[in-house]
Amino acid sequence: MQSTAIEITGLHKTYENGFQALAGIDLEIKRGEIFALLGPNGAGKTTLIGAICGIVQPSAGKILVCGHDNVTDYRAARMSIGLVPQELATDAFESVWNTVSFSRGLFGKPRNPAYIEELLKKLSLWDKKDEQIRRLSGGMKRRVMIAKALSHEPDILFLDEPTAGVDVELRKSMWAQVRALQETGVTVILTTHYIEEAEEMANRIGVINKGRLVITETKDALMKKMGKRQMVFVLREPLASLPSVPDYTLALEEGGNKLIYTYNAHQDDHDISDLLEKLSAQNIRPREIESRQSSLEDIFIQLIG
Repeated sequence: MQSTAIEITGLHKTYENGFQALAGIDLEIKRGEIFALLGPNGAGKTTLIGAICGIVQPSAGKILVCGHDNVTDYRAARMSIGLVPQELATDAFESVWNTVSFSRGLFGKPRNPAYIEELLKKLSLWDKKDEQIRRLSGGMKRRVMIAKALSHEPDILFLDEPTAGVDVELRKSMWAQVRALQETGVTVILTTHYIEEAEEMANRIGVINKGRLVITETKDALMKKMGKRQMVFVLREPLASLPSVPDYTLALEEGGNKLIYTYNAHQDDHDISDLLEKLSAQNIRPREIESRQSSLEDIFIQLIG
């Protein structure tokens, strides 16, 4: 079985007005992983998804979806993909059951009421199956969009900002549903501007900025490579200026009441006792010491400036 869900080589997209949305993207996404694509607005996230799904025509490059070229073997490539767009676009007067069944038919799949029933139950939509879409809440409509995207049993599910405008409780419930999908072997690719969503959900994270992939790493590797730790020394008396301690990255906070030492726990050769001795020699004795770890959000800001 093909172990790669998506393989992208040298992908470029320049629009007629000269705007370069994608600038040489190389990316491989494994089957069964949850991959989060992070980036600021206008970074190229939606263009990249559109290119993979065959909605946007690239200027150059090659995309393989489950081994199928998405230009020369478009039909097979598209059959492998379920897409949940950011906008909620469904037939307002149609029932949940009919709209999901219709989506399945669009892909030429034979009727399978048992599969549709199981899908609606998994997404907590079964009791709404006969309800008109227009009568559903925003969160329920979002679930219907996921059901439609999964109606033809795709191998890959794209979620473009899946929890935009959704309350925290529903967001967590949707995270659980996405994990359950992964367990059935579905590859999930999500774009999000909620850093916590990527941190909670993804096996691997890609950061895109100005049409370029800045980094793709597993979450743990990213934290090791770029995560910073800080020792916060709460001082007995405020300092008017930074003490001179070579080889240590220090800063003052809160009007000189806190001295901050920043280091990379996985890379720097740091010795807290040595630093304390050097501070003590300058008559600086902390009243209290706290420890802080940088978050994925700090790393994201660092990467995109």
